[in-house]
Parts: sequence; structure tokens; C-alpha cells
Amino acid sequence: MTVPATRKDLIIVNMGPHHPSMHGVLRLIITLDGENVINCEPILGYLHRGMGKIEENKTIIQYLPYVTRWDSFIHRFLSSF
Repeated sequence: MTVPATRKDLIIVNMGPHHPSMHGVLRLIITLDGENVINCEPILGYLHRGMGKIEENKTIIQYLPYVTRWDSFIHRFLSSF
């Protein structure tokens, strides 16, 4: 029995959060060889672009609403204050 030759093209897939409110938190660039993952390049925190500039002109109390939008788990830490 002979096994047919298969193609060895690599596939590059962009993956990220599937919920619309989670955009900008994480992006994964995955290289696949069939069903096998060859490489995974995580891109973290690209939501933060420009946030440092916004922070420069605000106090910590004014800036707090921006911080809570970055991560949905931050509310657990803020509730302890």
C-alpha cells in the first residue's frame, strides 16, 4: 500500500479573542503544518497604544476608568480598596 504524497505548505492563522468586547487584549499568529502547530507568536497588549499619552495629562483618579477597560479582571483588584 502506498501513501499519497501530501503538500507541505505552511498556513499562517491570526487568532484572537472571539468576543467583541475583548479586542486588543491578545493576538496570536500561529503557523500550522497541517494540524500541527509549528510556531505561535503572541502579541500582547496592543490595546495600550496611546494610553500613555492620555495618562500624562490626568490624575490617577481621572485615569482609573481607562485602566478598568484594559482588563476585565481589574475589577476584582479594585473592589478591595
